[in-house]
Amino acid sequence: MRAKTVPHVEYEIFMHIIDNVDIESVRTKLCPMGDKVAKERFERGFVSAAKLIDNLCKRRQHRLPKNHVDYRGKDE
Repeated sequence: MRAKTVPHVEYEIFMHIIDNVDIESVRTKLCPMGDKVAKERFERGFVSAAKLIDNLCKRRQHRLPKNHVDYRGKDE
């Protein structure tokens, strides 16, 4: 499918990040072996970041092309 709008492109980029970016190297860098506090912080931060990206995606779904598999009307 051809890029139809800027929000369409943003949505596809966010979805690509969610589906394909491996954060294991970030986890390794920020969570020293045996550091339970750092691990808990990382997990909370990961959940928070994932929610932010998910929210960005949801806010663009009504602006996707109507024939896009993830299109949702504004009121849905």
